[in-house]
Amino acid sequence: MNITKKNTFTVKLSRQKLKGSNMEHKNKLLLTITFILTIALFASGCTDIPASENESGESATTEGPVAITVSAAASLTEAFTEMEKEFENDNPDIDVVFNFAASGALRTQIEGGAPVDVFASAAQDQMDILQSRGFIYNDTRGDFVENSMVMIVPKGNEPGLTGMEDLTKPEVKNIAIGNPETVPAGKYAKESLINAGLWDSVSGKTLLGENVKQVLVYVERGEADAGFVFRTDASSAQPDTIEVVTTAPVEAPITYPIAVVSSTQHREEAQQFIDFVTGETGSSIMEKYGFTTPQNV
Repeated sequence: MNITKKNTFTVKLSRQKLKGSNMEHKNKLLLTITFILTIALFASGCTDIPASENESGESATTEGPVAITVSAAASLTEAFTEMEKEFENDNPDIDVVFNFAASGALRTQIEGGAPVDVFASAAQDQMDILQSRGFIYNDTRGDFVENSMVMIVPKGNEPGLTGMEDLTKPEVKNIAIGNPETVPAGKYAKESLINAGLWDSVSGKTLLGENVKQVLVYVERGEADAGFVFRTDASSAQPDTIEVVTTAPVEAPITYPIAVVSSTQHREEAQQFIDFVTGETGSSIMEKYGFTTPQNV
């Protein structure tokens, strides 16, 4: 009886040992396979040639045109966009990227470290601030065009406005101007209204735009009864959407300065663009869009 129990126990123990042995063998086999796969993947990763290198291990880079960023006043959009094609045709090694906005906003971007190579402003004060703080190369600064302000109304001129004094009429609800704090056209519009003795009477009617192009759109769509824009912007309006009522006089000529930003990594290319803008071809394009040559040039 004892022998039988002992034999039974021995058989069970042997089976347990055998089962344990099989499990141990399987675990070792799995570890071995995992190890082999890991080594294979590692070896594959080490022997692959990166896409940026050729078979000899040297960098296979393809040099393209040097890109320069030109931050320009919104009123320069049409003229500079056309100029881009002409400039790049003459300078295929340079790619011009434009950033159009209100001059004050662009100045703030440059002060904040935006990667800009050239700044073209619609007002002297924005360039003056950058110059005083060392953000431009002073010897590259120059005035390249002149502009003027006009008062516009939606096509049809329902209120029958004939001059700035008519803006005080009760039927005139909204007068679109650029934000005087950041938009040169807005600053000039405010100056003109102050000089005419109208600002206090109409300031409560003003609809502020982020740039002069937005002001133009307000009037084109009839969202404003009148507005103040540069003459060149009035010329770029959608057909049969606005009418020019009168010129809005300002104290000093409206001149546009341009300069190379001091943080540029491409000063030579930036200067080439400025030279093109102020050269014969550039000046011809600017005149095409209604700009005139500054009196002091």
